[in-house]
Amino acid sequence: MFFKSDIGIDLGTASVLVYIKGKGVVIQEPSVVAIDRDTNKLLAVGEDARRMLGRTPGNIIAIRPLKDGVISDYEVTQRMLKYFIEKAIGKNNLFLRPRIVVCVPSGITEVEKRAVIQASNQAGARKTYLIEEPIAAAIGADLDITEPRGKMIIDIGGGTTDVAVISLGGIVVNSSIKVGGNTFDTYITRYIRKKHNLMIGERSAEELKVVIGTAYKREKEVSMDIRGRYLLTGLPEIVQVTSSELLEALSEPLEAIVDAVKSVLEKTPPELASDIGEKGIMMTGGSSLLHGIDKLIKERTGIKVNIAEDPVSCVATGTGRSLESIDVLENI
Repeated sequence: MFFKSDIGIDLGTASVLVYIKGKGVVIQEPSVVAIDRDTNKLLAVGEDARRMLGRTPGNIIAIRPLKDGVISDYEVTQRMLKYFIEKAIGKNNLFLRPRIVVCVPSGITEVEKRAVIQASNQAGARKTYLIEEPIAAAIGADLDITEPRGKMIIDIGGGTTDVAVISLGGIVVNSSIKVGGNTFDTYITRYIRKKHNLMIGERSAEELKVVIGTAYKREKEVSMDIRGRYLLTGLPEIVQVTSSELLEALSEPLEAIVDAVKSVLEKTPPELASDIGEKGIMMTGGSSLLHGIDKLIKERTGIKVNIAEDPVSCVATGTGRSLESIDVLENI
């Protein structure tokens, strides 16, 4: 039986999405929390806290409590979850104590799973269920995972990339690597520092990635001016960065994703591999929007690649839709 207060949460490294049945995704905010060091008071969560990254005085810290798809700061994660649950269903409905389905990477350990369940329960859940990212992503992308045919999904999130082959409602072969959108930002920051002697912040690196980032050589070169601190003088400076430079900067993490895809394909049973060759690969996750990443994977595997209609919210939507089968999760 489904209750109105039951919710699905995509607890991502970069962002948190909350799904309520009948309403869809009601919250999509960065998974960032700002706290006063002196009083341990929660100052801001989500977009308000993200705007503070790199701009806080000494007594305030803006942090991401999740790293590589798992909880790195348990207490802060619990407080962040409580904030988003209250925001989604309203403080007046907290007495209902919702059942919550939380999406997690397919490669996390039992200890990490228990940490997610405990944090969710402490944040106000009556009971917490977990669903693996590739399954949720496939459901959100409108793939029929119950039929006896191979479906391949690549979900590139903020902290992890999950690659899986799904058949008859379960994962047959999978790989989860700690490479995602945040990794791209880190490599861009390093490259700009090494190539231009310019120190840029996390938000600037993300802006470069979104505006001119590419995984495949663009037909037309594009560029963007970026401001940072010039390391030789310590003064603010503006440099022009091109898409070719970002292609070079991202080559290593992109190669890791391609290797993970090829590794899963090599382990896939022949019949399922045939299905994938016929239907193609489905990509989800915010980082699947990186320009040319579908072309790169198609070129390296020889299999057509499709990007989901709304890749950012696929996992949250799939997690939410699984609420309709919450009694099955109860039995599991």
